[in-house]
Amino acid sequence: QVQLVESGGGLVQAGGSLRLSCAASGLTFSSHVMGWFRQAPGKEREFVAAISRSGGERHYADFVKGRFTISRDNAKNTVYLQLNSLKPEDTAVYYCAAVAMVVTRRPDGYRYWGQGTQVTVSS
Repeated sequence: QVQLVESGGGLVQAGGSLRLSCAASGLTFSSHVMGWFRQAPGKEREFVAAISRSGGERHYADFVKGRFTISRDNAKNTVYLQLNSLKPEDTAVYYCAAVAMVVTRRPDGYRYWGQGTQVTVSS
């Protein structure tokens, strides 16, 4: 049984920071590309960041503009998303996802998904 569990979301003022975590179990973590997506009310789910199996390659959406950092610790079966300089438009549910293939920005390219963690940024 594959399980991805996100944590670290919360309420933060504009300009603040959060560190999201996603703990994986039931899969060979180091064999999977990991991604972060987000979905705001009334919006489609959108790509945020992805990281290769070894952590050597990172990909980001254009709106990140240096504010977010994705990382992983294969020994802990965990992927992280550091959110800095948060803006109200970053408010969304953030999801982690896993796929055993080359990185993709398409949500339908990922096989496994977590339940999401809410990030709310106040102005």
